[in-house]
Amino acid sequence: MADDQQESQEEVKAEKSQKNPLVALLLIINAIALSAVAFMQYQYFQNESKKPDLATLLQEGRTAQMNGEESEFKPTESISKESLVDLQTFTVNLAQGDGPRRYVRLNAVLKMSEDSELTEVEARKPQIRDTVISILNSKRPEDVLKRDGKVYLKEQIKSAINSFLVDGKVVDIFYVNFQVN
Repeated sequence: MADDQQESQEEVKAEKSQKNPLVALLLIINAIALSAVAFMQYQYFQNESKKPDLATLLQEGRTAQMNGEESEFKPTESISKESLVDLQTFTVNLAQGDGPRRYVRLNAVLKMSEDSELTEVEARKPQIRDTVISILNSKRPEDVLKRDGKVYLKEQIKSAINSFLVDGKVVDIFYVNFQVN
């Protein structure tokens, strides 16, 4: 009887001292995965270090311009300050949704076409501001919080302003500040 108890205690001790093969396997897989991640990061940083930084590219462009050479980095379009019209800041209540009352604070700049008469735009600035306020009042917060909503808002404002301009047209609208509270 004592021998049976002693044998069962030895079996329990043997089971406890025996390692679980699943734990060992998971440790090996974990070590391999960490090694792979470390290797990929090393390769990424090696590739990034080979790329020239912005200061070097700009310096090369200036040097090429001074020497009269063609620079491979050319601006795609030039924007003159004369073709930009600042609309100042709008603070407008948004359309009432289910939640609390929300408003938008927007500062926009219009980019006018080359043939635009800026005197007409300045004379129609109250009409332009009224149009923008009316469009913003019709929007709900979820309409203007998404990127697609902001792009659609630009297009809607641009087409509304172009509908009553006689000389020239609005080419693009730049959001200088866009905040929804």
